[in-house]
Amino acid sequence: MSDPTAIAQQFTQFYYQQFDSDRNGLASLYRDTSMLTWESTQIQGSQAITEKLVNLPFAKVQHKIVTIDAQPSSPSTASIIVLVTGQLLVDDGTNPLQFTQVFHLMPEGGSYFVFNDVFRL
Repeated sequence: MSDPTAIAQQFTQFYYQQFDSDRNGLASLYRDTSMLTWESTQIQGSQAITEKLVNLPFAKVQHKIVTIDAQPSSPSTASIIVLVTGQLLVDDGTNPLQFTQVFHLMPEGGSYFVFNDVFRL
């Protein structure tokens, strides 16, 4: 398996840049089998997840990553668990919110997709 930490860093950089600029672009990272848990609410499927993320109650957001930890998650599949902690500013606010997010990345065709995504403020 390639270096899980390097993959996690590349993934999170892309994910949060896309989230901060155009959340519709995140749809390609999810599949119909993917699940998002957003503050205890479970959402399944790429379309439903994208709708949730696009319709969050803020127009602008800026993520600042503080830590990224990654581990292989299976001895038989090149899947990866990624834990991200950070801060986010919404709608030009001045008080950053602390967040934690976990991604379970599954390999697919030389790349990865998000199988599980858990977000918590």
